[in-house]
Amino acid sequence: MKIIDALDVPYRTLNKLIDTVLLNNNEENIILKNIFGQRYIGRGLSYKNSLIQIYGTPGNDMASYMNGTKIEVFGNGQDAIGNTMNEGTVIIHGDCGDTIGYAMRGGSIYIKGNVGYRVGIHMKEYKNMKPVIVIGGKAGEFLGEYMAGGIIIVLGIDISKSEKIVGKFCGTGMHGGVIYIYENLEDYNFGKEVKKSEFNEKDVELLSKHIKFYEKAFSRNLEYLRIEKFSKYVAIGKNPYSNMYCNY
Repeated sequence: MKIIDALDVPYRTLNKLIDTVLLNNNEENIILKNIFGQRYIGRGLSYKNSLIQIYGTPGNDMASYMNGTKIEVFGNGQDAIGNTMNEGTVIIHGDCGDTIGYAMRGGSIYIKGNVGYRVGIHMKEYKNMKPVIVIGGKAGEFLGEYMAGGIIIVLGIDISKSEKIVGKFCGTGMHGGVIYIYENLEDYNFGKEVKKSEFNEKDVELLSKHIKFYEKAFSRNLEYLRIEKFSKYVAIGKNPYSNMYCNY
């Protein structure tokens, strides 16, 4: 286990140090202390057996283009976590900013609390690569915008009755993937490209799997969450804007 004190360490220096530790010293686990906004932590890392534990608030684009490392943040996260991420696991013990999982292509992100706007924008999938974002609290507007694949789950834990579990324009431009929300929302919450869909056994298995992981990761008991209370939303079609570019 390598411990790195990142107090006043610039992000370029810190990321080079992480690369050196993982490559040259063959360390599987790293603890980063005093993280205050350093960007790009974990970008492009492919060490599938490694764990990076972060104490503090990492900056934008953490885990971008990541290919297999596990990152656990004991604090909040900023914007664009998991940008174009291919594989690996990110666990955030707090809230996160905007555009989490931007163009995410694989792996999973679990967030204990709330997230901002445009989370899951341009998420996609290919064959067995199916990215997952699990949000413990609520999400801002444009959740799943232009979503082409993958899975988004919003649990709505610890939010008041006056709060909305998701903002407006959910799934705008969506043409693939699936969004599960622990509430039956009105149509005005969604883009016109989204429809509510019926549950099947695979949906139940998938939700149960990720809820159990959330419980273990954040030491929460979620037995009160009932699978039948989730709503499932999918795209109406695979090419919602085709009439804007061609007429055949």
